[in-house]
Amino acid sequence: MDKFREEIIKSLKKEVKTDIELEVPPKPDMGDYAFPCFSLAKIYKKNPNEIANELSTKIKTNKFITEIKAIGPYLNFFVNKDSLTEGTLIKILKEKDKYGSSNIGKNKKLILEHTSINPNASPHVGRARNALIGDALARVLRFQKYKVEVHYYVNDIGKQIAMLVLASKNKKNIKFNDLLKIYINIAKKVETNKDLEKNVLNLLYKLENGDKKIINEFKKIVNISVKGQIKILSGLGIKYDKFDYESSYLWSKKTHEALKLLEKTGKFFFDKDNRFVLDEKGFELGMKVPVLVLTRGDGTSLYPLRDIAYALDVAQKQKYIVVLGEDQKLYNEQINAALKILEKKTRKAIYYSFVLLDEGKMSTRKGNIVLLEDFMLEALKKAGNELKQRYKKIDSKAAKIIGYGALKYAILKVSPEKNVTFNWQQALNFEGETAPYIQYAYARISSIIKKYKKQLPKKADFSLLNSKEEIGLIKKLSAFPQIVEKTGNESRPNIVTNYAYELAKQFNEFYHIHNILKEKQDIKNARLLLASCVRQTLKNSLNLLGIEVLDRM
Repeated sequence: MDKFREEIIKSLKKEVKTDIELEVPPKPDMGDYAFPCFSLAKIYKKNPNEIANELSTKIKTNKFITEIKAIGPYLNFFVNKDSLTEGTLIKILKEKDKYGSSNIGKNKKLILEHTSINPNASPHVGRARNALIGDALARVLRFQKYKVEVHYYVNDIGKQIAMLVLASKNKKNIKFNDLLKIYINIAKKVETNKDLEKNVLNLLYKLENGDKKIINEFKKIVNISVKGQIKILSGLGIKYDKFDYESSYLWSKKTHEALKLLEKTGKFFFDKDNRFVLDEKGFELGMKVPVLVLTRGDGTSLYPLRDIAYALDVAQKQKYIVVLGEDQKLYNEQINAALKILEKKTRKAIYYSFVLLDEGKMSTRKGNIVLLEDFMLEALKKAGNELKQRYKKIDSKAAKIIGYGALKYAILKVSPEKNVTFNWQQALNFEGETAPYIQYAYARISSIIKKYKKQLPKKADFSLLNSKEEIGLIKKLSAFPQIVEKTGNESRPNIVTNYAYELAKQFNEFYHIHNILKEKQDIKNARLLLASCVRQTLKNSLNLLGIEVLDRM
């Protein structure tokens, strides 16, 4: 929290007994911070406008706050511009890559599980949204000094893998790129062929009963798939600290132990098909019959039982966050209900909506997908063409930084709860609200600093930065620590993407109005350091999204 916000909240707390959330007024002439008084209306039985007026006479100005004004139902605060400028720019120049971190996670640990896609094929762009959101959140939390352990939960014994095992019999030298076609074909056949489905279930029965040959066949397919998926994701800089395999919970009998614990609660029954069913009545699950089926009729475990065993293992160690598609919301609530029945810690879920094609939701089973791998290749091609037009040659490293940055930004800029409509042209556009636009602002500042041909000044008279555009930039820079904190608290990387774009846009507007290098030395020094601070903050913002920067574009 910046010193000004802290002082305002401290002053307000002396007068009001409620949670204080400050806003930023829509226009600079309305102040720097605003406190909405609506929440006080019920407490004081007064009109919010009246409350704002009363507070404006009670709260005093100080060295941080120069003016306090009631504007309708808002109490608006004007901060000391010289102190704001000096404090913000000196802080950025001193902290550099660490600027924006408030270290709120120091000595705190958490497990963040993300991606966790079925190891049955090459991931599509829709599934990649999970990995991109998870990776950005891991970066934000680590930036705040949390000790984050990123987990990938591998569903290596599910029905999808059994179908692949069945379809791969008598096939030699299966490669990762073969799996998708094999999976789509077998999935379509199993839908209409009861005998094939019986064969799939029989494989699962043999697996759970320790058939070594079947176990090895499953391992072989899963290893091919996981290695292939990780290779693609690592190309985007996405890394994992630990891989948890579902099968380990089966072989260690932890699924059996979880079932026994649930049996002891008495909240279960066997249905007409002899399946073990957990009764979740009393929990608000939005279901007519709130139950969770945990085994098949033959006693083999279903995914929810293995997931409960996993949560019992992981969630009890430390805070556990999982990134899930919105279609998994009810399911996760059912898992949490089971944990509550057992009086155990639940897991916090971050839900995201889908990446859609023009014709609707992507589905690996149906085959209507855009593969992440293809999207990455298209991003490289587009970035390469752009560089060729500008510089008559393609720098492959630069193309990767620009192309992959465009890909990540296009998905992360949309709030997780909203759908991303997949569109090649928009996602890879090099103008407007895109990563290349922000990267170009960074490169432009790098070029200005290079043209200066000297070392940047160590200090300057920041009181010379008094134009509307300069003050606006400084205020924007000062807001970055709150942006980082808000992103972590709300688990929404789009807060950082929007901030980075707005900062780049504000700098470009400043640059078109004010000269930097063709000014008197004292103004030049102040503006060079301001530009350097913008450059650093743009870099820090993009780093949180896993997007690199370039000194030349």
